[in-house]
Amino acid sequence: MTTINPLGQDARTIGLVGLAHGSSHFFHLLLPPLFPWLMADFGYSYVELGSVVSVFFVVSGVGQMLSGFLVDKVGARPIMFAALACFALAGLIAASAQNYAMLVAAAFCAGLGNAPFHPVDFTILNKRVSPKNMGHAFSVHGISGNLGWAAAPVFMAGITSWTGSWRIACLSGAVLALLILAIVVHQRRWLDDREAPRSQAQAAAAAAPSFKEPNPFAFLALPAVWLCFAFFFFTTAGLSAVQSFSSPALSSIYPQLDLTTTSWMVTGFMLCSAVGMVGGGFLAARVQRLEQVITVFLLLSGALLALAGTGWLSASVALAVGAAAGFGQGLAGPSRDMLIKQAAPPGATGRVYGTVYSGLDLGFSLAAPIFGWMMDRQQPHWVFYGAGIALAVSVLAAGAVGANVHQRRVHAV
Repeated sequence: MTTINPLGQDARTIGLVGLAHGSSHFFHLLLPPLFPWLMADFGYSYVELGSVVSVFFVVSGVGQMLSGFLVDKVGARPIMFAALACFALAGLIAASAQNYAMLVAAAFCAGLGNAPFHPVDFTILNKRVSPKNMGHAFSVHGISGNLGWAAAPVFMAGITSWTGSWRIACLSGAVLALLILAIVVHQRRWLDDREAPRSQAQAAAAAAPSFKEPNPFAFLALPAVWLCFAFFFFTTAGLSAVQSFSSPALSSIYPQLDLTTTSWMVTGFMLCSAVGMVGGGFLAARVQRLEQVITVFLLLSGALLALAGTGWLSASVALAVGAAAGFGQGLAGPSRDMLIKQAAPPGATGRVYGTVYSGLDLGFSLAAPIFGWMMDRQQPHWVFYGAGIALAVSVLAAGAVGANVHQRRVHAV
């Protein structure tokens, strides 16, 4: 048997988790890139299609809170496999959709698959990756998610344009999910969270403070958990505007830009975010007050989005500025995930991540129809303004979480 050194073990685990995580973000955008074609074929409004997105995130949010408990009880790996199978089923249902109910059913299945990914991913990373590589693990995790977001508009819209059928694009998404499932099943030994490598388990046991949890729900009494929840709610409300509506909004503000061109702003935003996360991984590993990193870069991102929506810039510059806003969000990403790790009590990792990340789903589910309403009422500028405001509000919650973590450190000394 080939001996894998600790760095190689970490790299394999991080890479496989990243691949699966990228697929979950890809399926966030199974349907939104197809909105123009769905509107043409079925005559739906932006609010109606935004409500389909809301179904995805309501199911994902409720399921995410519950799946955190399930991950802590039965382990993360089998749940990852089941989630990927749900994505494949969602693609098949979408490909055969004949009415609104079938689109809702596809969103339901995709949301069910998405639900467990953050508890699954972070449980595996926290149990299998050595502490010295944890910042980079969070960085790769965030990058993979953004690459999934970046790939989806190009993949779905590109296949639709090339074949003339959005159904073929959905079917291709199902095939992609099955391919990723085959890869992670084949490499499943590196995703086994039931037994961490011995040296890492000993280090974690030595580093963890004594914590006696009176009951499985005790973590819900921690203010930091709900502050993290609020932080995710507002950041993802802003992100919902970018992902689902910034392309048609930018086309409305700048009529010389068609939808094919403006869709590249979404892809550019996600790619810039992925690049930012590379640097964000180094910051998360070295900076003590993580909330300060989050505040600076999310405010920058929000300001750039608002500027892109003013109509003051030339069309090409607006595209570039909107895409560049992703860089600030990317730099803040690993610090965000590390801050949650610091706020979580030992033994409740899956439950904390499940609860906190359900704020992400709630933000998406409520924001999508609101921004769709703005588009139906010919207010494309407010898609960008609203995104900027949401990011600005989110830094207040991040600052409160950071202060809470810092206070606990001071008392522990």
